[in-house]
Amino acid sequence: MTRHRGLTEQAADAAVDSACRLLRLPTIRSQFGELAEAAARDQMTYRGFLAELLMAECDDRARRRSERRIKAAAFPRDKNLRTFDFDANPNVDPAVVHTLAACDWVKKGLPLCLIGDSGTGKSHLLIALGTEAAMAGFRVRYVLATKLVNELVEAADEKMLAKTIARYGRVDLLCIDELGYMELDKRGAELLFQVLTEREEKASVAIASNESFSGWSKTFTDPRLCAAIVDRITFGGNIIETGTDSYRLAQTRARAEDATRTQV
Repeated sequence: MTRHRGLTEQAADAAVDSACRLLRLPTIRSQFGELAEAAARDQMTYRGFLAELLMAECDDRARRRSERRIKAAAFPRDKNLRTFDFDANPNVDPAVVHTLAACDWVKKGLPLCLIGDSGTGKSHLLIALGTEAAMAGFRVRYVLATKLVNELVEAADEKMLAKTIARYGRVDLLCIDELGYMELDKRGAELLFQVLTEREEKASVAIASNESFSGWSKTFTDPRLCAAIVDRITFGGNIIETGTDSYRLAQTRARAEDATRTQV
């Protein structure tokens, strides 16, 4: 091992910069000067200073990995549990949601169903819990139900169905939003069923729907297929009912009333 004795501070900084580039340590490279000054002020030991550098690099790498997984999930907007208004929706139990945020259900490959009317927060919870899973290290993918079915139909027409189903089968958590807004023809329903079957008891599916299970026959017009799909996504899983009262509409009305009172 070559030892470099007697380096000036300028030469040492240049050597650290060069080594960090070579070893691909961007966080240490950018924070070295600041951390070195803090270490001198606090009279840290060499071991303590080295630990600070390495922990900073590890923490930043973990953050960047989380950001990449969240970006790969293709969420349409940023939603998290901190901004969910549990007080405005008493149907949703905060303890249940925060238990789900620990992602044990994703690790076990269990399903999750969020059922409720528009404006009750089911999509917010779907995205927020998906984000928690991505931050915990799981591969996540978000997709609208109709978009997924259209993609499967196109893949089947192009003889690419097996490859497409396998791609969706590789993620740890598949978040399907807005199921129940549109009726699916028999072919589309059967293709969606194949995706769910591919993931059954192996990887998690989280579904948000504006229809109760009894109303899914409007989406899946084949009764036997409808029953099979409900069975696939409820067996051993969690069901959260967000209710029928739109707190989003209530907030809009409250803002309008406040604006009216202010004008008066």
